[in-house]
Amino acid sequence: MGNRTRFSHSRWYRTGLWLVIAWWSLGPRPLLAAEGGEDSAHISEVLIHHTADGYYVALEPVVTIELPRLFLVRTAEGSWGLDVFGSTASALRSGRYVADYEGHRYASPAELEELIAAHQHLYAKLSPREGELVLDLSITRHYVFGLIAALLVLAFFIPVARRYRQGIGRTTAPRGLWQNLAEVFIVFVRDEIARPNIGKKADRFLPYLLTAFFFILFSNLLGLVPNLGAATSNLAVTGVLALFTFVIGTIYASKDHWKHIFWPPGVPVFVKPILIPVELMGLFTRHAALAIRLFANMSAGTLVILSLIGLIFMINAFFGALAAWLTVLPSVLLTLFISVIKLLVAFIQAYVFTLLSALFIGMSVAEHEHDHEAHEPEEEPATASVVHAVPTAAQSTGT
Repeated sequence: MGNRTRFSHSRWYRTGLWLVIAWWSLGPRPLLAAEGGEDSAHISEVLIHHTADGYYVALEPVVTIELPRLFLVRTAEGSWGLDVFGSTASALRSGRYVADYEGHRYASPAELEELIAAHQHLYAKLSPREGELVLDLSITRHYVFGLIAALLVLAFFIPVARRYRQGIGRTTAPRGLWQNLAEVFIVFVRDEIARPNIGKKADRFLPYLLTAFFFILFSNLLGLVPNLGAATSNLAVTGVLALFTFVIGTIYASKDHWKHIFWPPGVPVFVKPILIPVELMGLFTRHAALAIRLFANMSAGTLVILSLIGLIFMINAFFGALAAWLTVLPSVLLTLFISVIKLLVAFIQAYVFTLLSALFIGMSVAEHEHDHEAHEPEEEPATASVVHAVPTAAQSTGT
């Protein structure tokens, strides 16, 4: 009885300790911010800055890393040039650029230093003092997160590929945790996504489907790490992935595919001019929807989590400090719940994008006119060979 009581007290002590940590990490911040009366006015700004792309990586509360800035500019004389700076602050301190932030232009050195000291230069728009900014080629944090995801994919699969090259997993069973884990996902993508949707040509497109699946999966999982983000929450990244699917489907498309688009079979001639634009629009819109679907789903989870945390600020602004303290625990619990849902969504969205990519590629490469005739002759020889193999083995055993 005494041991049970001590265990119960220990359990409640650990639970209370975690609640105090969560209360301390989330609770005092909105209350201290409320003293300035600015928390409710900046909630939307915080949401935008945490979900939008930027030229910095915020590893709060330790450090904020500014990323290099690259500008393709054209001078007043008409010549072209490339300006390279180590950070946004160094670009402003060079004296060649000004900053626009919240409708105000900061041009003088004193104003720029004040902007940098307040860390607001991270969100400002830069423009050259002279000439014209043609293209901003700066490295963004979503680019960094995408690069990290790509490096993680390489780090995960290069050792696995070496084992397969040595025959481990081909002539013998897979060995080790990583190879067995990779085998599960590879076989799943091949047997449940590629082959059912593409058919006998699936192995040709399997490398792309595997690359897209694991890159999206690792990018989504990076979005669950505090202070990091998912590259797939950027429409440019998902748009490029969808563009790859579109280009592959277009290059390897069969003649039947183009015939069904530009001269739809089985419909009256006077209807064909109506269906041709519809088919062409569908060719582009389905890939656009592929990009938007992934982008929207990955951005929504981050917005929900930040909104739940921002609820503490809003309650503090409208109802006072006591109500804000009471809101901390529900907000933390809901945030943990949404984080678990985001972990599930990370896998689901990688699966959905790969599935739809395989479906679109399969629609492009399919031989529509010969589908029905191609299946029946192929099945009979395959069945016959299998049936023939059994007695042959039996005969050889008998002899």
